[in-house]
Amino acid sequence: MKTALDEAGAALEDVISTRVLVASTDRADLVRAWEIVRQAFGANDVPSTLLGVTVLGYEGQLVEIEAVAAVRG
Repeated sequence: MKTALDEAGAALEDVISTRVLVASTDRADLVRAWEIVRQAFGANDVPSTLLGVTVLGYEGQLVEIEAVAAVRG
């Protein structure tokens, strides 16, 4: 995600919302993924949605993060 943001001229500090999908029905897995995401964002505590899902798009994929960033032009 940092690479994609950088290529768009943005950084984690520019992210205004996220959606985190975790391929698990175990709440402990969701909490663990959430803690890692929150740590990566540090003080930029943006509105976020955390969802447990049964499967993601790629074989072996366990987490998907969608982020929306706002950058002044």
